[in-house]
Formats: sequence, C-alpha cells, structure tokens
Amino acid sequence: MQQNQRAAAGKHRKQASPARSRVAFVALATGTVSTAGATGLALAQNQSPSIALAADSAAPAADNSPQILAIPEFKPMPNLSDQLNKAVEYSNVLAAADVAARTPKPKVHTPAEGAFTSGFGMRWGVLHAGIDIANATNTPIYSVLDGVVIDAGAASGFGQWVRVQHEDGTITVYGHVETINVTVGQKVTAGQQIAGMGSRGFSTGTHLHFEVHPGGGGPIDPIPWLANLGIVVA
Repeated sequence: MQQNQRAAAGKHRKQASPARSRVAFVALATGTVSTAGATGLALAQNQSPSIALAADSAAPAADNSPQILAIPEFKPMPNLSDQLNKAVEYSNVLAAADVAARTPKPKVHTPAEGAFTSGFGMRWGVLHAGIDIANATNTPIYSVLDGVVIDAGAASGFGQWVRVQHEDGTITVYGHVETINVTVGQKVTAGQQIAGMGSRGFSTGTHLHFEVHPGGGGPIDPIPWLANLGIVVA
C-alpha cells in the first residue's frame, strides 16, 4: 500500500525531456566556444595591433612608368685616333706583306763571278757610273734579269758593250766585253750568258763594268739595286 502511494506520488514529478537537455548542452558549448573565440580575437588584436588581414589591405598599384637607367657619361679614350691610325697602318703592312709573299719572285742572276775592284762614284774627276768585277778573259757575263737586248756591239769608251732593257724599263749595261753572244732585239732570260769578259776600250785590266739605269734614265749605284734582288757583289 505504501509502495503504491509512493509510485503514485512519483508520477506527479516533472521529468526533464532528453531533447531539451541536449539543446541546452549544445547552447552552452556554443556559448563557450564563442566566448573563447571572442576572447582570443581580442587578445590577438591587443598583442599584434599591426597585423592586418590580407583582404583588408589594398594591393599597391602596378608601376607602369618606364625605367630610367643610370648610364655613365661617354668619354673617348685618349689618343684613340692615333691608335686607330696605327691599327690601320699595321693592317695595311700585313696585307702588303701577304701580297708580296704570294707574288712570284723574278728570276735573278749575278752579272759575273770575280773580284770586286771598283765602286760607284767620282773617280779621277769624273763619275764612275758603275761597278767593276775583275776575272779572266772570256769569263761568262750574264743578264741579271729577263729582258730584251737593245745594244750589242761597239761603244765609245767601252770598246764593246751589251745593253739589256728589262720589263720595268730599267736598262743594265755590260761594258769592256771581249765577246758578244747576243744580237739586238733578242729576248734573254736571267742567268743567260750574253758576253765574255774583256779589257776593250779605256781599261786597265780584264773586268766587267756594270751599270744600272732605272727607267732608262741616269745611272744609280748598282750595289743596293743588286742587294734588293738578293745579289751581293761586294
């Protein structure tokens, strides 16, 4: 009887709804999280006031203006003109040397073998217009370069001579000869025998008197002319 009365009395108590309990718990949790979030945001703002969100900061405008480069003032090198002129001159020298190396050298020959006895210059008050090379009678006399015989025979002062004109107009003279091996108008080559050594005309002994007349004009010293051809006679 008493148990039945207790059971009946318990029925009058208001029981909590499980759904309502869950809603209350969620609300409480949400409030706690919101409060913690707000508190964290406030702390972050207080501790780092300079931090700005990327979305809140405006991107700087692109600078499309042309870039100006700092270029040092041009200053020409000292003596640049002289250096350029020297470079051009050196280049021309190299080019000329290359052409000379490629150009076939003319065949040349000594006018005669023997002893050098007299040079070019004044002698006994008059110009000795050539050089003398002494040797035995009929020692071969050769044309120094290719050419054409323009004289071959008697000649005043020389007794007999041979004259050869070469391609550039230079004339070589071979005087006091004993014998003559060529005729006027004949083409001769360098090293070809044109006469034999003698002592005809105004002579004090058997020798070759050799002269050089560039362009057919006045005589010059044969020694440097021969040396330029690679022939040494003294």
